[in-house]
Amino acid sequence: MAVQSRNVKVDGVDTHYLEAGEGEPLVLIHGGGAGADARGNWEACIGEYAKHFRVLAVDMVGFGHTARPDPKTYSYGQSGRNRHMAAFVEKVAGGPAHLIGNSMGGATALGVAINRPDLLRKLVLMGAAGLDIANPDPSRRAALGGYDYTVEGMRRLVGVLTGPHYKVSDELIAYRHGLTMLPGAREASAAISEQMRTDPMTYPREAIAAVKTPTLVVGGKLDEIAVLARTYGYLELMPNSWGFILPHVGHWVMMEAPREFVAVTTAFLAGDMFTVAA
Repeated sequence: MAVQSRNVKVDGVDTHYLEAGEGEPLVLIHGGGAGADARGNWEACIGEYAKHFRVLAVDMVGFGHTARPDPKTYSYGQSGRNRHMAAFVEKVAGGPAHLIGNSMGGATALGVAINRPDLLRKLVLMGAAGLDIANPDPSRRAALGGYDYTVEGMRRLVGVLTGPHYKVSDELIAYRHGLTMLPGAREASAAISEQMRTDPMTYPREAIAAVKTPTLVVGGKLDEIAVLARTYGYLELMPNSWGFILPHVGHWVMMEAPREFVAVTTAFLAGDMFTVAA
């Protein structure tokens, strides 16, 4: 399946995305770890999704090959990501779309669902930020912010994000490290971290509970970032939600178990087996 690399101006930002397939639009939103982007996070899934959907895998602002505006004039807080993503869905997807978000991308997809429910068909939250339940071990939380812009530092970071059974390739480490070396990447990352204090990746529980969009919540049983308590928390709060937990995987379910992840999410998005009772 041919994958096209495209750019579009969205919310005033030159935005890069990958496109493949035809059908209902499916927007894939990557996580916020150092070196994350659409290709690195979704490469193992795009081809299979493209058999059923028009796939749009987007680089968020400050990541991948999307622009990195000057932090002095651009807000890198969560509200800015939500606004940018809603504009992307409206302009590129052309209206209501399915959204799948991982980690920070999950918080962003959820933000679109909260603020612009008219733009969603169905929602998948996978290892998603957004709900204020975190790993109680401070050392695991600190590890996410400890990246030192070296290759070995990237290897340590990926080790925190993945389960013990995932074989991390040297190519992936080099690719992600290379993205963090692009001009403006370090400044954008610092701005994102700084603005989390005033514009965080979490939402009030009543706002999450008000989301009526059919939602599949996916978690890795060994995820040390989006711990199982958060996955269950979403299921308790969101009235139209289903859950799927995969054993033996960590925070990167779409990379650690792509076949299973694509199968269950495609069944949810494309099938009629997941319906909301009247």
